[in-house]
Amino acid sequence: MPPKNPWPASAAIDAQSVPPRLAVMPLSLRAANAFVQEHHRHHRPVQGGKFSLAVTLSGGDAVPSRIVGVVIAGRPVARHLDDGWTLEVTRLCTDGTPNACSKLYGAACRAARALGYTRLITYTLPAEGGASLRAAGWRPVGQRGGGNWNRARRPRQDTPEVLRVPKLLWEAP
Repeated sequence: MPPKNPWPASAAIDAQSVPPRLAVMPLSLRAANAFVQEHHRHHRPVQGGKFSLAVTLSGGDAVPSRIVGVVIAGRPVARHLDDGWTLEVTRLCTDGTPNACSKLYGAACRAARALGYTRLITYTLPAEGGASLRAAGWRPVGQRGGGNWNRARRPRQDTPEVLRVPKLLWEAP
């Protein structure tokens, strides 16, 4: 006869074995921009926005939550899309935590709808695959021109070379 197990099944489940949990919370634009400044690969903070959200990671009651990603949504950069019903995700930035991007894209979509917007868009570079967007239900609409905002009659800070390529436009479900 095999020996009796001295440890009950409930002892195997303790506070440390609970997987980390992602949660969404509102965040000020200032705090979101500070996160973007620290973590984004190629963009600077934005000038303004309609709302910003953070995703936090907590390991249960014993472990305090920390911000692992932010999303900032605002008026579309392309003026012909600024119809009053459309918002654009102008920044999304994480520290690499799995599923944080998808969680933020989904939350931004729900928040925009709750605020009465009928369309939410974003752009990605060709090198960015879009897996998080697809996971959140977004669909690619098409390619849009890249370029430089600087013009002879309207001088602007020069756009970095990596951002001058055509971008892929995505639309939320």
